[in-house]
Amino acid sequence: MIARAAVAVLLALAPAVASAQPRPVPATCSRDLFQNEAAMRQRQYKMQQVATADQATQCAAWRDHVTFMQKARSVFATCQTGRQREENVAQMDQSLADYRVLLANRCGRR
Repeated sequence: MIARAAVAVLLALAPAVASAQPRPVPATCSRDLFQNEAAMRQRQYKMQQVATADQATQCAAWRDHVTFMQKARSVFATCQTGRQREENVAQMDQSLADYRVLLANRCGRR
């Protein structure tokens, strides 16, 4: 009877222990994070280039940038863990929200 109770307790705790284990990251993450960083630098340069462009050009660039940031966020969410993941995903979420407001206010809904 005690043995069954001990097994029941261990089985009940198994999901908590399993969730505490770090989740495996895909083998491509090292490459994906490197490419993400390089693409972010290119994006920053591109956004600087359209800073003084006409509104239609800016709106197109901002929409394209939102698409890029969604993909970049996904890489961070998939390939990073812990505090680094939390910080980068939160930063991407905030940037996405900011660009969506900018698009809504300056470019209209689309």
